[in-house]
Amino acid sequence: MYSSAQIIEKTTRYGAHNYAPKPVVIANAEGTVVTDPEGLRYYDMLSAYSAHNFGHRHPEIVAAAKAQLDSCTLTSRAFHSENLGEFCESLAKLTGKDMVLPMNTGAEAVETALKTARLWGARVKGVENGKQEIITCENNFHGRTISIISFSTDPLAKDGYGPYCSGFKTVPYGDAQALREAITPNTVAFLAEPIQGEAGIIMPPEGWLSEVREICTQNNILFLADEVQTGFARTGDMFACWHENVVPDIYIMGKALGGGVMPLSAIAANEDILGLFTPGSHGSTFGGNPLACACGIKALEILQRDDYPRLAREKGEYFMAELKKIDNPEIKEIRGRGLLIGVEFHGSAYEYVKACIHEGVLCKETHDNTIRFAPPITVSYEELADALARIKKAFDR
Repeated sequence: MYSSAQIIEKTTRYGAHNYAPKPVVIANAEGTVVTDPEGLRYYDMLSAYSAHNFGHRHPEIVAAAKAQLDSCTLTSRAFHSENLGEFCESLAKLTGKDMVLPMNTGAEAVETALKTARLWGARVKGVENGKQEIITCENNFHGRTISIISFSTDPLAKDGYGPYCSGFKTVPYGDAQALREAITPNTVAFLAEPIQGEAGIIMPPEGWLSEVREICTQNNILFLADEVQTGFARTGDMFACWHENVVPDIYIMGKALGGGVMPLSAIAANEDILGLFTPGSHGSTFGGNPLACACGIKALEILQRDDYPRLAREKGEYFMAELKKIDNPEIKEIRGRGLLIGVEFHGSAYEYVKACIHEGVLCKETHDNTIRFAPPITVSYEELADALARIKKAFDR
């Protein structure tokens, strides 16, 4: 068995350095607790950026995956598979939409939504092909593909990757008037995160989502909600848009959809939008594969059966209230919703992250000065209390 140091050395030597992971190797994981090769235990308070809403290795999801492994794992979309229809039905009913298009990753789901909006703009709204415009927000994070980084405002994600894709405009996040003023006859969609996660758990003004919905409807443009990180109960509602009873034209989903076991993403929309696709116009070899669908079906069942939105809402209220009791003048603000919480410092959060890891709590800074806390929704109150005691100790260091 390799030590943590040996594993990190080998990964650093042979792997591209497009990540700078913290010096922790996760060898075993169950629920909220992960263990390194030396047997040190940590509370996972990042949950793979919300992919682990169900905790690590949820026994029912693992059982569903094992059962599927014994029958069929991949067919490609050249043929039908046994449970793709059931998965699409479950997700369509949850979102209230007519149709679902499955992919693998969040970035693929965003790309699919962008293509869908452009197709709708040309075929339904009547915008000349090649002139479709999509409006996005400053400080967004929707992935790292060429088209997505073309409308990123983060130099780290963007610099050096030109030439960039055209057809995108950017407005300040949370500014409804700026959105109004950016719309032209060629605008086909507005893409936004209901809460900006990677930007530092940035909350929009109350009522902004409702205003966005109204603006999009009045101007005959599609509202694309990127719920990849905020979806599936993470924020205390099934989807973060539902906090204001807003229904987007296209839901963009990923991360927790695969139950923390398989990559699985999707978009959901009504037939007048998704029905525009014809055979060969979009696809993915692994998109909607039987193994991922088996995990997704079980995850969607558990999500609703065990009322995950309520669990995230109640545990999040407790977690945030306890965090706010920590007396540290370096803390600028604590914000979030449900179990998606950001602690912003006046200066760098790096040393506080190191201290948390030293105390057995895994977290990570984003945009240098904000720590994102997003434990599994299955976390117990006992685990939260213990983790909070460790976080307090780390913040007092």
